[in-house]
Amino acid sequence: MKNPVSLGIDVGGSHASCAAFDLTEKRLIPESISHIPLNNQGSKTEVIDGFASLIQACVDKINADCLVGIGIAMPGPFDYVNGIGLFTGENAKFQCLNKVNVELELKERLNLPEIPVRFINDATAFAIGEYFLGQLKGCKHTLAITLGTGLGSAFLSDGVPVITDEKVPENGCIWHLPFEKGIADDYFSTRGLVNRYFERSGTKLKGVKELADLARENSPAMELFQDFGEKLALFLAPWIKSFQVEAVVFGGNISKASHLFNDAMNEQLNKEGLRVQINYSELQESAAFVGGAQLLNKEFWNLVKGQLKYM
Repeated sequence: MKNPVSLGIDVGGSHASCAAFDLTEKRLIPESISHIPLNNQGSKTEVIDGFASLIQACVDKINADCLVGIGIAMPGPFDYVNGIGLFTGENAKFQCLNKVNVELELKERLNLPEIPVRFINDATAFAIGEYFLGQLKGCKHTLAITLGTGLGSAFLSDGVPVITDEKVPENGCIWHLPFEKGIADDYFSTRGLVNRYFERSGTKLKGVKELADLARENSPAMELFQDFGEKLALFLAPWIKSFQVEAVVFGGNISKASHLFNDAMNEQLNKEGLRVQINYSELQESAAFVGGAQLLNKEFWNLVKGQLKYM
């Protein structure tokens, strides 16, 4: 019998990606990786068909008889227990999936009625992937942060999400916590950096890569990254202390500019009396594949399934 294989899917705002994971050898199957563009403001049919075509493309690259299930890393708000979208609001992504049972829709499209389809928060999937195959491996109390269009986070204890413990923020999330004149998501995100550069220079940039390129010879841009690192350390310090975090891993597009803010962040962490291992993801998007695929790891599923209702 061939090794059992699960699929891990990472759903983003503009694209979705998928990869198969060998549950016996505990490795991604590189040749299975597939991508599709995604219109998060499209119709239900358009989005579900997109998911189905992505999954089918991935299945076509493996022995389909080995497939034991599908794990989807999905942004919230989402009912992760029942596989139902909870997307509301004028500008919310995936409004077409509000009150839609994505699990049933996919099983019908793919004609896979007996295959489990499971869901987990995308930032949590990234953290789990880093624990199993990445920078958090072997560490007990860990924190994973995604820095990009928004601020994602997950606290893990031996790889299992910690959500309701008093030592972590409500829901294990930090994006909504107050910071300066707004919330953390407004400050530690692409739009936060771009907006602050506009306030200083009058120039509107497209994104962080453009800002990072400027920082080589532009003092205001460099100062923004140094401020970012220092403030990020100040913001995270109370939770690192509270949860006794041993290791932190950063992912997302902003983490790729870590050379511009890492020193300032570590200097501030030292001032706070913290000696914590700081890592930057090498897996990046692949971490979410691994995290999603682990939902079909029976031992891990039994540990994590009770936490889904709190996500």
